[in-house]
Amino acid sequence: QVQLVESGGGLVQPGGSLRLSCAVSGSIFKINTMGWYRQAPGKQRELVATITDGGSTNYADFVKGRFTISRDNAKNTVYLQMNSLKPEGTAVYCCNIRWLGNAYWGQGTQVTVDS
Repeated sequence: QVQLVESGGGLVQPGGSLRLSCAVSGSIFKINTMGWYRQAPGKQRELVATITDGGSTNYADFVKGRFTISRDNAKNTVYLQMNSLKPEGTAVYCCNIRWLGNAYWGQGTQVTVDS
């Protein structure tokens, strides 16, 4: 059974930083794409960033230059370094992976940007 567990969320002031982690467990190897999505209250879930097994990255325009996605293939873990956070970044951030044609999701971690 594949499980994704996120960590690293919390309360941060505007302009602050957080680093999210998502550890993937189970009988899984060579994960194709790993990524982060977020869902703010009353809004639809939206893509934040993705990274392929080859290291190619893709970012939403609203995070370019501020967020960095990375992965450790040996640990089946994906990270999201978030800098210069804004209040509109308040949301539940969820990890997603695509493997053997299937998509898997974590439960999410709450990020609140507030002074």
